[in-house]
Amino acid sequence: MGLERRLNSNKDDQDWHDWLRLSVTKGVGNEKARKLLGVFGLPAQIFQASLRQLLEHVPEKLACAILAPPDDSFYRQIELTAAWLDVPGNYLLSLADADYPQNLLTIPDPPILLYVKGRLDLLSAQTIAVVGSRNATAQGVANAEKFSESLSQAGLCISSGLAAGIDTAAHVGALKGIGSTIAVIGTGADIVYPARNRQLAHVLAEKACLVSEYPLGMPAIAANFPRRNRIISGLAQGVLVVEAAAQSGSLITARMAAEQGRDVFAIPGSIHSPLAKGCHLLIKQGAKLVESAQDILDEIRIPNSMSSVQTSTVAPQIDVETNKLLTIIGYDPVHIDVLAMRSGDNVMTLSAQLLDLELQGQIETLPGGLIQRVS
Repeated sequence: MGLERRLNSNKDDQDWHDWLRLSVTKGVGNEKARKLLGVFGLPAQIFQASLRQLLEHVPEKLACAILAPPDDSFYRQIELTAAWLDVPGNYLLSLADADYPQNLLTIPDPPILLYVKGRLDLLSAQTIAVVGSRNATAQGVANAEKFSESLSQAGLCISSGLAAGIDTAAHVGALKGIGSTIAVIGTGADIVYPARNRQLAHVLAEKACLVSEYPLGMPAIAANFPRRNRIISGLAQGVLVVEAAAQSGSLITARMAAEQGRDVFAIPGSIHSPLAKGCHLLIKQGAKLVESAQDILDEIRIPNSMSSVQTSTVAPQIDVETNKLLTIIGYDPVHIDVLAMRSGDNVMTLSAQLLDLELQGQIETLPGGLIQRVS
């Protein structure tokens, strides 16, 4: 299929190559692009403007860059994008597209282009963002998965960032409910990062939705990931932070959510856990403390027909000695030497018992010889 035919067949009513040209012109960016669109209309009209007209709104260097003929790299990007759009389930949405998510139009810096892979309908669904640490504890992962599953069962879509740790657990949990999930990625839509989530990304593309604002072929660049967080929160009514250190990218997402007028929720943790510090800071700053998915549903006033969250679980059968040891461990991280003093057992005997509990998924071992119960 020739390039011109592919351009016409993938976007019937829109010259998406002009939108793409605008998005990749060096020096333009989202803010200047929106300003120019407000003045001239569609991208084609920007490129048809005279130098004098452009100079009324942008510096001369940028005006010359806009009017310069596209180079070979642009035409390669056009060809790459056209081939990508030929694949069923792949979409390119501009600010002028009817399918562009309305929630993003309300944020201060909506992307002018979105590359979407999967279910377009999810972009207009009621959504909660679930974010947290890449180096999450087992308890944090369990919380993220369970909260996301419960919210998805109630009909909410879950947005997150496909990162390791909390993000991954959020997507996995959300896929178990009817609400499904959106992964907002910091690379081109044709690249999976981190590589360990390749299989999950394929599942999301088939059953859920992947979104990126970056051109195809864009590799993983550190600066792009904090920037994509505004889309994760922008798609949602609120953001749930599961685990976060005091200096964390999740706090950036929470800050952006607050600036966008979204609710911010946080799960509290142990006062001794570094990964609870960020959540506690958010709660001090006004985030809503949540202990269950129902707390979120009540806050955003989901209709009763949607909010029948199933919270009952079958408690595992635990023998008396195991239950006694779990009681001694408590819910805060504790050093094995302290456990030995509390229990009266020697470290060797205690280590064997703790190994059994870890294999059962009852506890996890943290750095520094600390033990934490997983409830």
